[in-house]
Amino acid sequence: MPPYNRRKFLQTSALLASGVAASGFSPVPLSGSKIPAGESPVATTKWGQVRGYTDNSIQVFKGIRYGSDTGKRRFMPPLPPEKWTGILDALQYGASSPQGSRGPEQVSEDCLFLNVFTPGLRDGRKRPVMFYIHGGAYSNGSGSSPLYDGVRLCRRGDVVVVSVNHRLNAFGYLYLARFGGADWADSGNTGQLDLVLALQWVRENIAEFGGDPGNVMVFGQSGGGAKIATMMAMPAAKGLFHRAATMSGQQVTASGPLNATLRTRALLDVLKLTGDRIPEISTIPFQKILEALGTRDPVLSFGGISFAPVLDERSLLRHPFYPDAPAQSAHIPMIIGNTHDETRAFLGGDPTNYTVTWEQLPDKLIPNMRVDIQPEAVIAAYRKLYPSLSASDLLFKITTASRSWRGAIIEAEERARSGTPAYAYQLDWATPKDGGKFGAPHASDIQLVFDNIDKPGATATGPQAQPMADIMSETFVHFARIGDPNNKTIPRWQPYTLERRQTMVFNVPPHLEDDPRGAERKIFAKVPFIQAGS
Repeated sequence: MPPYNRRKFLQTSALLASGVAASGFSPVPLSGSKIPAGESPVATTKWGQVRGYTDNSIQVFKGIRYGSDTGKRRFMPPLPPEKWTGILDALQYGASSPQGSRGPEQVSEDCLFLNVFTPGLRDGRKRPVMFYIHGGAYSNGSGSSPLYDGVRLCRRGDVVVVSVNHRLNAFGYLYLARFGGADWADSGNTGQLDLVLALQWVRENIAEFGGDPGNVMVFGQSGGGAKIATMMAMPAAKGLFHRAATMSGQQVTASGPLNATLRTRALLDVLKLTGDRIPEISTIPFQKILEALGTRDPVLSFGGISFAPVLDERSLLRHPFYPDAPAQSAHIPMIIGNTHDETRAFLGGDPTNYTVTWEQLPDKLIPNMRVDIQPEAVIAAYRKLYPSLSASDLLFKITTASRSWRGAIIEAEERARSGTPAYAYQLDWATPKDGGKFGAPHASDIQLVFDNIDKPGATATGPQAQPMADIMSETFVHFARIGDPNNKTIPRWQPYTLERRQTMVFNVPPHLEDDPRGAERKIFAKVPFIQAGS
């Protein structure tokens, strides 16, 4: 059985779904909706008109172009679209960025498309805008998963939901600045610049869709959260969003330009593009670049080439959360969250991880902790904390604490030190699916925040799934509206301070807890942490 991983966890849902799934709500009228159910709504953007469709009284526009074809500007900053005449259909998701693992949709370098879900058009309402950025690290994914369908959020909170596609992997983050001239100067961050362009589109057009360009919340899971953390330090993104929520996605440090250059050279060598042939990277068929994505990373000891934003002194002048929280975004209210059993999504599909012995555990931990610390010492400390747990239980606990959760703690600490603390959460609610063996794994909060537990392939099951979705979706909607997550479904949520480390533990019922798993946090606090690949 192949190892279970984040990409497979997300793609399972996408591959099983087709078409537009029913939301599960009975139709109710929404104030401000001027388009009768069953009609085809038409919206006017700065570049032309688009025709959508109606789903449970929500107007849906899929595959709206926000940028021109990047195939003509490979590795270069994006440009706005050209204006069009007539009415273009916006009924299907647009193409996704070329990537090594394909979902159900087509892939193309012409991939700058976004999707809008709204309760009403041109009605003068100023609804909060919830702008979702998909996960898949920086290498895979799209905004087209049925788990990101915005209909239920729109109906729950009278908000506008936007999801987006942008350039990924080498097409969005291959740092060519040291191999060419001005055309490639921004190549290490073009995927981020795509997102900036999409947010500019929102600023210029979202009022037509009943949204408030002055109240935009970016939220994203995994790689989507990391992209948000990076944008919080990007001057080009300043003023384009007003709240931020990251779900199991952190970016403490970006890739250094010299390490990024080593990665670019490794890819060019595999493509046999050296010397005078290097410029061919801009024109060769994109499929050839895809074939080279699995090239071994020359910096990390594991995996293929790591693609991530680059400290290029142009788009990114500092690391996202090192040495501190960026002053540029200190005024932006922020949620930082993780799940209790993150790495069960990555490691839980390997049956040997459930039968691992104490003797085997150190070697299992070494490639999966992402920090340089003696595994035997960590195991001994954990066995004192949890004497009744098995070696398998500790494998998942230790790897969760030392990987993405560690980055979340650092970000929460830096926000607290800056005097603008974030709201921290931990999802403890465990799905009973597959006998509960995955607990609360990486990506399990997506379907709860979107209130999409009934979508084909969703993993949230059991009698508490809908109550949990009600709690999380209501909380995120409330945060989008006023920048404060507190609402009637949760106890009072206090921001994270260094003295107490207040964390909302999402379960049924939820509760606020000071420093959950604090003893585990302290074990890893003594070793430095930088983002893998920096």
